[in-house]
Amino acid sequence: MSGALCGLWVDDAGVVHVALETANGGREARTETLRPFAWLTTGAFVASEGVAVERLKGEGFFAELAHAENLACFEAWQEAGRAAGVKGVDVIKPLESQWLLQTRRRLFEGLPFGRVRRCQLDIETGSADGAFSDATKAEDRLLAIGLRSGGKNTLLVLAEETDAAEKVLLEQFNAALAELDPDIIEGHNLFKFDLDYLRLRAKRHKVPCAWGRFGQKAKFRNSRLKVAERWVDFPRCDLPGRTVIDTYLLVQLHDITARELQGYGLKEVAVYFGVTTDDDERTYLAGDQIARTYREDREKFAAYLGDDLRETAGVADVLLPTYFEQVKTFPILLQEAALRGSSGKIDLLFQEEYYHARQACPVPPEVAAFEGGYTRSFQEGVFRHVLHFDVASLYPSLLLLLARNPKNDALGVFIPLLRRLREYRLKYKGIAKTGATPEERAEAQARQASFKILINSFYGYLGFSGARFGDGELAAEVTRRGRELLQALIDGFAAEGCVILEADTDGIYLSSETYFARPEELLAKVERLLPEGIDLEYDGRYDAMWCYKAKNYALREGDRVILKGSALRSRGIEPFLKELTGRLIRFLLGLEAESPAVWLAELRERIAARELPVSRLAKAEVLSMNPDAYERMIAEGGKPRRASAEVALRMTPRPRMGERVSYYLVAKGKGQTSDWQRARPVAEWDATKPETSYDPKAYLEKLDDWVERFGGLIDVLPEGGRQGEMF
Repeated sequence: MSGALCGLWVDDAGVVHVALETANGGREARTETLRPFAWLTTGAFVASEGVAVERLKGEGFFAELAHAENLACFEAWQEAGRAAGVKGVDVIKPLESQWLLQTRRRLFEGLPFGRVRRCQLDIETGSADGAFSDATKAEDRLLAIGLRSGGKNTLLVLAEETDAAEKVLLEQFNAALAELDPDIIEGHNLFKFDLDYLRLRAKRHKVPCAWGRFGQKAKFRNSRLKVAERWVDFPRCDLPGRTVIDTYLLVQLHDITARELQGYGLKEVAVYFGVTTDDDERTYLAGDQIARTYREDREKFAAYLGDDLRETAGVADVLLPTYFEQVKTFPILLQEAALRGSSGKIDLLFQEEYYHARQACPVPPEVAAFEGGYTRSFQEGVFRHVLHFDVASLYPSLLLLLARNPKNDALGVFIPLLRRLREYRLKYKGIAKTGATPEERAEAQARQASFKILINSFYGYLGFSGARFGDGELAAEVTRRGRELLQALIDGFAAEGCVILEADTDGIYLSSETYFARPEELLAKVERLLPEGIDLEYDGRYDAMWCYKAKNYALREGDRVILKGSALRSRGIEPFLKELTGRLIRFLLGLEAESPAVWLAELRERIAARELPVSRLAKAEVLSMNPDAYERMIAEGGKPRRASAEVALRMTPRPRMGERVSYYLVAKGKGQTSDWQRARPVAEWDATKPETSYDPKAYLEKLDDWVERFGGLIDVLPEGGRQGEMF
């Protein structure tokens, strides 16, 4: 097979359809063969026509491998096994991953990111009654469909507000997509809004959702994504031969570690990533202005849609390359790479080696709890001349130093694979600095970042109970060695006269006026405490650091403030309290001379007079349950009741699990003792009506709680005195 693999789909008959890049940058469709397979425990095989079984080498829970001549035989064999109550069958899904693993092929292998056919998609809609546009309402409309490919916009605009014109618009969209033939379709909130809206309007007008390759229609199903500790529900759309990328989900995955975004809307995200740096760069329209602007100012309407497409492309430029590079490593589709956790991806690499070696596979072992990394806060207060050092890839480096494979890795692929990936990372890290062109350096940077994430995931994989080659004892040994190394570094820095401020897993913050201007000299003195293969790195210099409590602190870097820890940057904190905390931190770090006491007094007055906008008071929470399910639970007598869930029941359309809901509190009525009874959506706020205005008393009490936590710091001058004396 020649040409980079740009699209892949296995049809219901088991035929593998591929889209390959041609010499002139086009796309050529071909078909390939799949022999579906499954791992089995001994004795689990049920005889079936067209399916053969072979005994694998070595010992392992899955000691046999079944291959089918075609998908029909494979599915008939699976059904026979289910009917017989057979257990101990392990099948890789989706079938596209089976084919990639079987052939050792990779999606986009050898293809630079710049040669991928990408298309950004955004739609604009209108409603007949001025409410949020609802695709299920006959009178609501799809006003425009915007497509951007290769930096060029194609704007399909509704000719007139009739059913016939809307049907034509949907047909034009099908034709435009077929002509552009993108490998990837990108959008912001693409699953929950754009594609779902298009699907419902297409169904109304009996227009096929012919958006896939190979003449195929879109397939929809309910899905969910784990984002840190919460789940996000969404209506997933799969397009045969294409990848659908929702940057709304990628942003949330990115923010698991960054935790800097207060919201995930496109405009806010575009500013955060520097895609839009000046308000003059883009056209802004409020939601209730879009339909009117479509009717009265078509040029402004088109500019707004064009800016949405540009920002979507810019956000994807930042977030997509890491996943794009991952599919060159894993036997996985790009859409799966963006929606699947690291452990599942790593498992596929091991399964590939075991498959081709015809080696028996283990079952994922149970992993007992073990002690984690070193975490300790040494000081409280404000300190200056702050330096940060960390151990580069501590846990992967320790794994390589130990050179010990997991207990059930009979083939011994874990450490060699980790070593090979680390070598790849170092190679591309070098190219990212020395590459001949900006494009080559950017490509290499994306690859090294992807490999960094991957090799750092190997340790987490060991401690994950669902990992096929997990090994809790090995993971515990790695963390024990890590704690010993970090303690040795802490002792070494302290011996050089440094004040240790904070230590966490692989990094140390310290204060040293002596070495602040020459951290490399301090690094040279301390790094010799580490064994060969473990590297200490100087990671940054900060003017000041406020140590609040363990894993919660603020850093000053010039005029910039960096917050760490949920106590200081929780998204659940009301905006007015977040602003107040921000002013306090800037005051403590010496960035503001005026005490926050002045602003605190002003806040009290404005809240008491109901002059503060509700947007400054409203609390935002992520729904942990779908509103419909919550409503059923309450009807059946379930508890507890939640303010955010009660608010979601009052909203039209109802939000989904994983979406953020903003609400405020009205005054207590008779028998109302809990927040859930008086929580209201922000859209219901009307300052002129007592029953819909916010309750000043509730928010003044929140101010009192804030003062109880931080009030003792307000009148302490940030300059002068000894370090740390603010506590």
